[in-house]
Amino acid sequence: MGQTNQTITLGGGCFWCTETVFVRVKGVLDVESGYCNGETLQPTYEQVCTGGTGHNEVVKLVYDPGQISVREILEIFFLIHDPTTRNAQGNDHGTQYRSGIYCNTPEQRQEALALIAELEQSGAYPGAIVTEVLPQANYWPAEDYHQDFFEKNPNQGYCLAVAAPKLAKFRKTFARLQKPDL
Repeated sequence: MGQTNQTITLGGGCFWCTETVFVRVKGVLDVESGYCNGETLQPTYEQVCTGGTGHNEVVKLVYDPGQISVREILEIFFLIHDPTTRNAQGNDHGTQYRSGIYCNTPEQRQEALALIAELEQSGAYPGAIVTEVLPQANYWPAEDYHQDFFEKNPNQGYCLAVAAPKLAKFRKTFARLQKPDL
């Protein structure tokens, strides 16, 4: 009998960009944009954008550990965003854009901390990694119009300027992990 599907939640800047990549990863069964690790119950996008709720823009991934490891998911995550900028990704600034790994199992936490230590030791980044590694808390799905945003709006300016290059970087580096139909 196979392993049970797992869930992990990642904050790597704008959720549109992170979702764009992970919907194309083999073994990732579902990707949902949302908000987590803040104080407000059922926050709206407008509330989260103020930075006052404490939430992070995230994607919640359901994955099959028999097809993809949490390590591979995290390697993709570290490739497609800058884990060294506190509360910012590119032109997006605010606590809602912080780098974060929100775990649902002790094994995910251990894997995340081990990979961060390896990346730090290797000098893979010019600065210190500021990615927070915490248990997932107070998760809420984002509004419907945020789900599958890139697929629905591939020619939108932000998608062309920010999401598309991240997708290209993933395809180049992790071609073996790309779903064949996308």
